[in-house]
Amino acid sequence: MDLANLALFSAAALAIALSPGPGIFYVAARTLAGGRGEGLASSFGTGLGGLVHVAAGAVGVSALVMASAEAFTILKLAGALYLVWLGLKAIREARQPFEANVTTTGAARAFREGILVEALNPKTAAFFLAFLPQFVDPSAGPVWLQFLLLGLISVALNTAVDVVIAMLASRARSIAVGRPALLRRLRTGAGGTIAALAIALLFPRRPAALG
Repeated sequence: MDLANLALFSAAALAIALSPGPGIFYVAARTLAGGRGEGLASSFGTGLGGLVHVAAGAVGVSALVMASAEAFTILKLAGALYLVWLGLKAIREARQPFEANVTTTGAARAFREGILVEALNPKTAAFFLAFLPQFVDPSAGPVWLQFLLLGLISVALNTAVDVVIAMLASRARSIAVGRPALLRRLRTGAGGTIAALAIALLFPRRPAALG
């Protein structure tokens, strides 16, 4: 691939990664609810979930899903319902006694949930289908390989930003540990934030056919 084109893509992908979106809010919410370990696990989980869309897009599966209104609707509703369930669970757990060194669900579970949240997010598929092809040059080599490379770069940048967000949210949470009432409100708000992400999943639009 042309290095100038690759640099342009990296700059654009970084700008998008730094823009507040469902992924950033989800990681911040999980960190506030369960601590640094859970937040970092969610970061890497969403990264792995993003790779699902990269792989699917590379072989044309995402294009097939986005072209089907029925398949798109099913995926959208599945992701929204899953986020609502996570949010309500976090709100319920906020009422339980909190210990500074105990996470709400555990890093392993947060990792798995992060994978599902991102893998079931149709906006991620829409992003890859609309954004990555703009930087693919059919004359530069196999299109699937270029798509895979660009997708890996994008996921890596998103994950790096999520890790930073988790660290910042963890500091805010540690300050609140000594104030149980404040921490309870933060954890409840975190659950509400996760549930609210379901709203974002209800409105993605299928991109226009790529020429």
